[in-house]
Amino acid sequence: MKDKICLVTGATDGIGKVTAITLARMGATVVGVGRNAQKTAAVTQEIKQATGNQNVDFLVADLSQVRKVRQVAAEFKRRYPRLDVLINNAGGYFARRQQTAEGREMTWALNHLNYFVLTNELLDMLKASAPSRIVNVSSDAHQGSSLNLQDVEFEQGYGQGWRPYAHSKLANVMFTYELARRLKDTGVTANALHPGFVATRFGLNNGTLMNLVMKSIQRLAAISPEKGAQTSVFLASAPAVEGVTGKYFSHSKITPSTQASYDTDIAGRLWDLSLDMI
Repeated sequence: MKDKICLVTGATDGIGKVTAITLARMGATVVGVGRNAQKTAAVTQEIKQATGNQNVDFLVADLSQVRKVRQVAAEFKRRYPRLDVLINNAGGYFARRQQTAEGREMTWALNHLNYFVLTNELLDMLKASAPSRIVNVSSDAHQGSSLNLQDVEFEQGYGQGWRPYAHSKLANVMFTYELARRLKDTGVTANALHPGFVATRFGLNNGTLMNLVMKSIQRLAAISPEKGAQTSVFLASAPAVEGVTGKYFSHSKITPSTQASYDTDIAGRLWDLSLDMI
């Protein structure tokens, strides 16, 4: 990955952090995105020390806000001449319905609109840097979900947050497929992935009881962040997937996503709705 520039969102914790460390170890210039300036500064130094690679940088932004996502893209363009790999990894699970500072429902804003806006803001740079790659972290949580374009922000039936989360992960997959279709013959590939159920701080933002439940489930069934990051790193770096696009991966292998995810009409309407919302 020497001479490659990689942008990784959600890179201060979990699989995003491991992805950033691994790519830095492989020689890439790694630019992470995190919400907290103090934490991003600490993680920057940690990655440099762990890898011996001094080409590590962080941008600070709350990616649940469209204007902040646009600011990150603009700042990246000011600092760097090219972009070889974009890894959309930042996301969250919210057991209680809440709104962003811009008035959007948090799950939809962070898990979908963030990917949509950042990718589109950087598309010209990705095309100019081709062959380049877009890697979207989704989840097998999308199974059993269908895209409800009439209420993507779950004003009705939010429940404990699982349905909106699964819905947003389906949106990740459908956005990836539509993106791949639109990027045909540009030299830019777009693929989505399931990282597995990973033992991270993911979901530990929902109060004491929910945190205890999440930690208990993780102890019983979760894999390590190192294992969880493997497919992201594979899609970012492996020669084996050069030119492969519009696919869903699990365990670094092409895997079918749900039947609903292949609906091209709904995917096109999702794209148009997302444009309207931003």
